[in-house]
Amino acid sequence: MKVVIISASPRKNGNTHLAMNYVFDYTKSKNLEVKLVNLSEEQIQCYRGPDEEYNDATKNAANDVMDADVWLIGSPIYNSFFSSALKNLFEYVNYKKTEGKVAGMVIMAAGNIGFIDVQTLITQLLSYFRVITNPKPVFLTVDSISDNSLTDESAKERLREMVDETLKIAFNLKN
Repeated sequence: MKVVIISASPRKNGNTHLAMNYVFDYTKSKNLEVKLVNLSEEQIQCYRGPDEEYNDATKNAANDVMDADVWLIGSPIYNSFFSSALKNLFEYVNYKKTEGKVAGMVIMAAGNIGFIDVQTLITQLLSYFRVITNPKPVFLTVDSISDNSLTDESAKERLREMVDETLKIAFNLKN
């Protein structure tokens, strides 16, 4: 089973990336094929249409998403919406190659507001791609981060549970 971790914050050293690094490390411990797509580092080009030529980083990120069986997506909340970098990445994804995949999500915010709205928006996006979404996302605030690392043990436990439950859904669908 192939898993792709998508860290959708365009900010270098963003809080979302710290959480998704934790998810990446935990998921790697499951002995699965795991890739990390960090949208702050990957040099994903702005989508300009289907007939344009794009750099290798952009093509590779889109292929990593389409090739994976499981998507673990982390997005910050910006202006009551998920990251535009995430939306841009999905412009390259062919919905004909994504049906039946499974996704889990992590949503990071400055405070306890807007989580359900952004969960709904990401779920709607994933529904377009015919992706089955784990109904239990992880909502995190910046309070779970200190000294440039994820320090909240409860947050870590919720992230591990989301990974385990999302993988379980994917395994059950494959069998």
